[in-house]
Amino acid sequence: MDYGFTTAAYVVSAVLMILSLGGLSGQESAKRAVWYGIVGMALAVVATLIGPGISTGFAAVALVLILVGGAIGALLAKKVQMTEMPQLVAAMHSLVGLAAVFIGFNADLTLSHVLPLIYAQHDPDALLALLNMGPQKLQELQSSITGFAAMVAHKSPVEVAILRVETFLGVFIGAVTFTGSVVAYGKLAGKVDGKAKKLPGGHLLNAGAAILSVILLIAYLNGAGSWTLYVMTILALFIGYHLIMGIGGADMPVVVSMLNSYSGWAAAAIGFSLGNDLLIVVGALVGSSGAILSYIMCKAMNRSFVSVILGGFGGTTGPAMEVTGEQVAIDADGVASALNDADSIIIVPGYGMAVAQAQQSVSELTRKLRGRGKNVRFAIHPVAGRLPGHMNVLLAEAKVPYDIVMEMDEINEDFPETDVVIIIGSNDIVNPAAQEDPNSPIAGMPVLEVWKAKQVFVSKRGQGTGYSGIENPLFYKDNTRMFYGDAKKSIDQLLPMIDG
Repeated sequence: MDYGFTTAAYVVSAVLMILSLGGLSGQESAKRAVWYGIVGMALAVVATLIGPGISTGFAAVALVLILVGGAIGALLAKKVQMTEMPQLVAAMHSLVGLAAVFIGFNADLTLSHVLPLIYAQHDPDALLALLNMGPQKLQELQSSITGFAAMVAHKSPVEVAILRVETFLGVFIGAVTFTGSVVAYGKLAGKVDGKAKKLPGGHLLNAGAAILSVILLIAYLNGAGSWTLYVMTILALFIGYHLIMGIGGADMPVVVSMLNSYSGWAAAAIGFSLGNDLLIVVGALVGSSGAILSYIMCKAMNRSFVSVILGGFGGTTGPAMEVTGEQVAIDADGVASALNDADSIIIVPGYGMAVAQAQQSVSELTRKLRGRGKNVRFAIHPVAGRLPGHMNVLLAEAKVPYDIVMEMDEINEDFPETDVVIIIGSNDIVNPAAQEDPNSPIAGMPVLEVWKAKQVFVSKRGQGTGYSGIENPLFYKDNTRMFYGDAKKSIDQLLPMIDG
């Protein structure tokens, strides 16, 4: 198979990837967009396996590994609940980072074998040394010049230096992505404390590790040896760990998006090392789209984008404001009576709805209320749940009409004219401390101003704090009542009580 076919296949695959990303921006087109991505990736894999420079044996082994990996992925996808999807995404990011590290190591090993041939083309002394290697050693060296090595052998010393920089950067970004994603997985899964934590020295440790990595890059380019690459990898693994540990749990949705961007840039860097145009394009698409999404989310949360990248937010500047009063409970009869009397209702879903898998019950409640002519809408915070778009996916799955699912900016001004707000498993995104307490971990973050409604009902399992671990003054306000219990069971209790 010639390069023309492979190049054409890569172009088509890249177009499909672009269409996939574009389609994922809307709920109606998301399913079609996923199929674009699947077909594009399948085409890329096939074109690579039958392309030039790929032996039959290598293609066979690669195909077996793809099938095994696909089977494992299918099993995981069937076992993982929708509520666990964010941590699964974080785990997938870690694998992308780890793959970038291994590919970089392999590229370095290949470079160390091929460099004698490259320098021999430009240095008579190197050529003489090459000839003195002996027939057997020279034959072993020549036999290794295939695929990636053959591409490297035709590069000049300057081009090889650029290639080594790309390899170094790919390993660095991949290592940061790997440990960062592992920590994010732990926080999302509740296996690691969600509070922001830093080692003594804080950002100076990260800065020191980054500066030392730059020094190691210079040494690596000057022929110090592969040990510099390995030491840098250890430093990068630490940076990834320490960066994400320094970010609070309430900001974890932004972290997932940021790590998605990192994994894309790692793939792009490795694409440059391997000379694979499609890997460069796809990596750049993932990296740039993840960065843009992170920026949008930071803007929505009133966070500094640079601070996110450096792992510098999620902490407090002083003691939090003390919350006074008591939480007043209400039963299903009281909530149903208020709903029957209300004309305008806003439902605010959160992670608790996902945990209880209450979306179908919520959809049925919405249908019954709208059937009585009531104005029912959903208010979605940009970081509701554990992943951007988490609540939108759940509601779409439950067949809630798209046109009544509103973003925060579209609906926040409507709360003062709203009769009833039902909060289902949300906490931090409806916390007035973001506006009232400058020492709160979520201070300055735009929130849904639900407390301005006439009546607020909070469906919650108990009196615990939210994912950020901070108290919510909303639960103690005079117009708020706590509807305790499992979200699905609570909503199911309401359904037969709704008139009509």
